[in-house]
Formats: sequence, C-alpha cells, structure tokens
Amino acid sequence: MHKQTVVVIFGGASSEHEVSRNSATTIINALNRNLYEVITLGITKEGKWMIYTGSTEHIPTGEWEKYALPAILSPDATHKSILKLVGNQIKEIPVDVVIPVLHGKYGEDGTIQGLFEMAQIPYVGCGVLSSAACMDKAYTNLLAKNAKIAQADYLAFTKADAATLKKCIKRIETKLGYPCFVKPANAGSSVGISKAESTEELVAAIALALDHDHKFLVEKAIVGRELECSVLGNEKPIVSCAGEILAAAEFYDYDAKYNNNESKTVIPADIPEEVTKEIQRVAKKIYLALDCQGLARVDFFLEEGTNRVLFNEINTMPGFTSISMYPKLWEAVGLPLSKLLEELIGLALTCH
Repeated sequence: MHKQTVVVIFGGASSEHEVSRNSATTIINALNRNLYEVITLGITKEGKWMIYTGSTEHIPTGEWEKYALPAILSPDATHKSILKLVGNQIKEIPVDVVIPVLHGKYGEDGTIQGLFEMAQIPYVGCGVLSSAACMDKAYTNLLAKNAKIAQADYLAFTKADAATLKKCIKRIETKLGYPCFVKPANAGSSVGISKAESTEELVAAIALALDHDHKFLVEKAIVGRELECSVLGNEKPIVSCAGEILAAAEFYDYDAKYNNNESKTVIPADIPEEVTKEIQRVAKKIYLALDCQGLARVDFFLEEGTNRVLFNEINTMPGFTSISMYPKLWEAVGLPLSKLLEELIGLALTCH
C-alpha cells in the first residue's frame, strides 16, 4: 500500500511559536505511520526553514534546531516537493499533503496558505481568504454582523485613529463603557488582550494592543460563561458538543491557557440541550459564512441573566496541545486524534 507523504510544518515567526511546537509534537506522535510517511519542517522565530528528522522530544524545547538541515517548500507547482540542502546538493522530497501547525501571524492569516496554493499542494485547513478574514477580528466581526450573528457590542480602530486618543476614548466610553476588552485585530491565543475598567487602564490597553497590530478592537465586557465547540468538514461541516472554559485568571488570556494549571475545561459543558443546539447552529453558520474548510474552533459567551449565546471568535488552526479543546471535544464523542487527523487529511485532499 502506498503511504502518503505528510509534511507537518511548525514553529514560525509569531508570538505563538512555542504553542505551535507543542501542537505539532502532539500531531506528529499521533499520525498513523502505517498510512503516512511523516516529514517535519520547522520554521525558526527568525523565519529560517529547516527539515528535522530527530526525536519529537526536542521539538517543544526548541533543541530541534541544533539537529536540523536547511530545507524549503518549493513554490514551483511542477515540483510539489520540499527542497532539502545536503552539502552542495539539493535533494527533492515529493509531498502529498501539508499540515500547517502554525498559530497566529504568517501561519493562520492566509500567508502560508498562499504559498501552498502557488505550489498546488493540498493542505489541511482554511484557504487564503477564509484564513485572513478569521484571523482579523475586525473583519470577522463585520462578517458575523452581516450574517446577523449575535455578538458583543464593539468598535474597531486603527493606529491612525489612536493618534487622536481623546476622541477614541470618548467614543469607547460613550458607546461601550466600562469594563471593556481591548484586543489587537490580528493576534491569536489571547495575546495582547487587556481588560480596562478606567480611562487610565484603557490608554494602557490600547498601547499594548498596538504593540501587536496596527488595528485594534474594543468590545463591551460580557458577564457569562465561556464555551467552545469544534467544527470539522468542508461544504457540510459537523459540530461537536460544547466545552466550557473555567479560567484561572479573570479572563482566559495566554498565561491562563498555557501556563496556569488552575485553568480547567469541562467536556461536555453542563448546559441545557437547547443551548448546545444553538451553539452548534451558530457555529455552523459562522463557519460557512466565513468560507471555512477543514477545521475551526468557535468560541462563545453564554450571557449571564439572559442566556443569550454570543459569538466571540473563530480559530482556523486551533491548538493541538495535550490540553487543547479542539481535539478533546472530538475525542469526547468517539473520534480519537489519530482518526481525526485522517479525517482532516482526507478533507484537504478533496478541497485544496
């Protein structure tokens, strides 16, 4: 039986480089070697591409870089291969499909997806436009609003807007009030997000968000429960049960996600069946509205008092670490990670 050559790309020049290494390790270890030849292609924080053939234990630590050789994915569609540099020779390694386990900038924003499209190599996940629109929270919210999907009240600004800071703050205080959340438009894993409860905190939060992107959003704080679900598929996606995040911090920021052992996930979430159905309905609606393919994790708030389901955000390459919600939700309904990866590879081969 012919084994398909699967390239797992990890790392990248983003603030989520370390999370990517952990996600990739989980995926590499779970891929069925009876079905796939697995190649690991790492990208350093500086943007250097290298092929790594050693033990996966060196990937989370970053030590893999010491044992790797220069290699790149060829953009030439007649190659469909990795070009590995061995001494003065270039070795071509044919590729069947790519799993880009890259979170955040350059990996989840349509950038690397454009390279795969040029190379005409099938890849797991959303396409160029969908990835870009989902990564940019300002555009995601705009498209959600157009699809009549309920979400928190928000305002979007650019760095140029922030030059007249007093005017910005007046708009925020008038329309949204306190507390509110300030987010970079393009950043993942809650990087650069702050909660502001006063003018002083708002000024600091805007400055932090602008450290990560030239655009930022301000959203009215929602008091409620944080729920997530996993979506799988192309034109006819299926949606998992809902899981609940019990954040150790005041909100589920980067540190609470990855560094605080007190953060917990509850699967399935202890919510009424009609709430689960509404989450699944809205998740499918936003997934299709944003032209997603392969996979996405969709996050919601269940508002206290009203029980309204409010869309929060969508992630086109969610975490695959040992604590990540996306694979855990599928595992809870009988789809273990190795089988989930087979499904994702199958979807990639039929849509890209």
